[in-house]
Amino acid sequence: MPNPLRCLLIDDELAAHYVLQHYIEQVDQLTLVGNCYDALEAINFLHRQPVDLLFLDINMPQISGLQLLETLANPPRVILTTAYSEFALESYEYGVVDYLLKPIEFPRFLKAIDKVMTAEAEKPQEPLPVVSEQSLMVKVDTDWVRIAHSHLEYIQSWGNYVKLFTAQQVYVASITMTEVERRLPSDQFIRIHKSYLIPLARISRMSGNEIFIGDVSLPVGLTYRRELIERLKA
Repeated sequence: MPNPLRCLLIDDELAAHYVLQHYIEQVDQLTLVGNCYDALEAINFLHRQPVDLLFLDINMPQISGLQLLETLANPPRVILTTAYSEFALESYEYGVVDYLLKPIEFPRFLKAIDKVMTAEAEKPQEPLPVVSEQSLMVKVDTDWVRIAHSHLEYIQSWGNYVKLFTAQQVYVASITMTEVERRLPSDQFIRIHKSYLIPLARISRMSGNEIFIGDVSLPVGLTYRRELIERLKA
């Protein structure tokens, strides 16, 4: 089964969050990753974390839902929610998947989700970029980013994502730790914990069940300790 679609609720009314969150929890193909109560909060959230589907209210203070969509270069799929039917025609000019009128009934919600899932099934699959021996290509939000092996300081598992730490910034990539480990050269990188993968050349010292990469200390899992010591001796 494919991963559930990551949903973000954006509405200034608490009651709307309660209803939609209850509906999302009943659909296996959906998972709620955040609740935002105005457009500015939503913009900041979208910069931090990837999202597949927005449930977006049109009428909000300061910045409306449609104005929010205008600020997004590559918006995720969108289902608009509002109590005002007069916005329906205008909303479809923004490429939204569906338009739900409040109060939203569960059968109508399911119909909108079916439209989203149909659109997802028809979406062409993106080919996996060719990875060179010196760098790793990963998907960050809607972009593919190339990260040189020499820039990686360590990698942390984060559910169905990983955080790739470099000296300049941290990338949150849509890939599992297992896949990252498979795509990195095993003679240069080693798993030290179920949640951490590191380049051997970055280790400055090891003390007890910790290794240090510069000033950062990372735990060494008991099942990984023996191989790590052997590799350090080599």
